[in-house]
Amino acid sequence: MIEMRVMGIALDTRTGSPIVVLHDRDNRRALPIWIGSAEASAIIRKIENIPVTRPMTHDLIVDVVEKTGYAISRILINDVEEETYIATIYLQKADDNNPEPQEMTIDARPSDAIAVAIRVDAPIYVTANVLAHGSVSCDSAKDEEEAQEFRDFIQDIQPSDFEKLLKDNKHSDQ
Repeated sequence: MIEMRVMGIALDTRTGSPIVVLHDRDNRRALPIWIGSAEASAIIRKIENIPVTRPMTHDLIVDVVEKTGYAISRILINDVEEETYIATIYLQKADDNNPEPQEMTIDARPSDAIAVAIRVDAPIYVTANVLAHGSVSCDSAKDEEEAQEFRDFIQDIQPSDFEKLLKDNKHSDQ
């Protein structure tokens, strides 16, 4: 799992659809997720600290969760099915009689899970599988540096290195 943060909301220039953009701590990978207008508005309102007179849907969800004695501990964007991302909201409940906190999971759309998580500063995680499917590189300089290191490594490899590797593996199998 890779912890991500909300970078912001963008608009798809072709369709005008909102996109929430997550990025990793090192700003090396970004994950764009197309979302609905209502969810984009909820995320923007929280990011920009725009006050509302009455609780919005995601504020209501947080309030209901907290009033039941649970806390939102984290969210996980854990899968992709036919170009649709799948998320889980993790809730924890501390019980004085039980030293291990109780955990409950709730299936959610990533946009709703993100809107809820940012309201309580819960961490947002993404699985490596999801990142491999939909993320884009943000740090071309670092990527180029790593690519050059790999090219240098490959340039220094000799055929005899493979012979030694094969011999070592053959002996470890016995």
